[in-house]
Amino acid sequence: MPNATTARLSRRGLLAAGGALGLGAVLTACGDDDAKDGGADTKGAAKSGPWSFKDDRGTTVKLDEAPKNIVAFTGVAAALYDYGIEVKGVFGPTTTKDGKADVQAGDMDVSKVTVLGNVWDQFNVEKYAALAPDVLISTMFDDAGTLWYVPEASKDKIAKLAPTVGISVFDRQLTAPLQRMWELAESLGADMTAAKVTEAKKRFEAASERLRKAAKAKPEIKVLVGSASPELFYVSGSNLSIDLEYFKSLGVNFVEPTEAAKKATGGWFESLSWENVDKHKADVIMMDDRSSAIQPADITEATWKQLPAVKAGQVIARSTEPILSYDKCVAPVEALAEAIEKARKVS
Repeated sequence: MPNATTARLSRRGLLAAGGALGLGAVLTACGDDDAKDGGADTKGAAKSGPWSFKDDRGTTVKLDEAPKNIVAFTGVAAALYDYGIEVKGVFGPTTTKDGKADVQAGDMDVSKVTVLGNVWDQFNVEKYAALAPDVLISTMFDDAGTLWYVPEASKDKIAKLAPTVGISVFDRQLTAPLQRMWELAESLGADMTAAKVTEAKKRFEAASERLRKAAKAKPEIKVLVGSASPELFYVSGSNLSIDLEYFKSLGVNFVEPTEAAKKATGGWFESLSWENVDKHKADVIMMDDRSSAIQPADITEATWKQLPAVKAGQVIARSTEPILSYDKCVAPVEALAEAIEKARKVS
C-alpha cells in the first residue's frame, strides 16, 4: 500500500494509506440542543450569543459564542468553505507533492490555512495550540466516535485544547452527512438561503434523479468500485460507504466482493493481486481519486489494460471521500449517471 507498510498500519489506518476502497478501506477500529442558528451572509458571519451543536456522537458542544478559530479535517474544511465558513487550520491531505491543492481540499486556498499535518498520523500539536482553537471538527468512519485523521498517540493532548465535533460518514447514505454538514454550517453563521447554496442542492437532487433513471434504464450494467496500490487492487463493497450506499439506493448495480472477503474485512473490501484483477466482471469501473491511490492513467499492469471496461473506456473517477457540500457532490453523481447512460455491456 502507498505511504505505509501493512505491518505498521492501525486498523483504521488502512483507509488513510489509500488501500482498498478509499472511503471503505477502513476496518472498524480502532449536552443536548441541536444547533439551529442562521447567519447573515455566505461569508459566515455568525450570530452573536451562545453557540451549541450536537454531533453524531451525541455530544453537545456549548460555547459562549460561535467558534471563530476553527480547525478541521481538510475535507470538512472544504465543505464549510463552500458554505462561506473559513477555518484557521486543517489536518489531512491538503497539498500534493508539487504543492498544489489536494483533491480533498476542494476550492479552498490552501496557502491561507495552517496545515497541521498533511499525511496519516501527522498532527502538529504545538501549531494547533498556537492557533488558540475554539473547536476541532472531523468526520468519523466507525461507530466508536474515532475522529478521522486525529492521531491515536496524541488524541488526548488534542482533546484538552478545544472541544471536538464529529460528523459520521459510517454506514449511512450520503444524504445524511450532507444534511448534518448543512446544519453545522448554518449553526456557524452560513446563510443557507443564499442562491449559491439552494441552487447547489437543487442540482444535486436533479443529478440524483438522473442517476435513478439511468440505473433503471440499464439495470444490466455492472459497476465495480476499485482502488489501486503498487501491490494490490482493491474492490469495494457497496455497504458502509456513504456514496455507494446512496448510489445503490438509486438502483445502481454494484459488483460485490466475495462473502469471505467481506467477512475478513468487516464488509469493506476485497484485495486482489494484479494477476487476478479480472476476477469480477464489470461494465463500468469507478476508481479512487485520492492522491494516495494510483490513478488509472498511471496503472501499467497488463492485466488492468485488458479489462473489458478499461478497453471500452468505461472508467471514471470516484470521489472516495466526498466533500460534504451539495455543490461538490453534484459532479460525482452526474459522472456516474452519464457513465451508465453511455455504457456498453462488455462483461
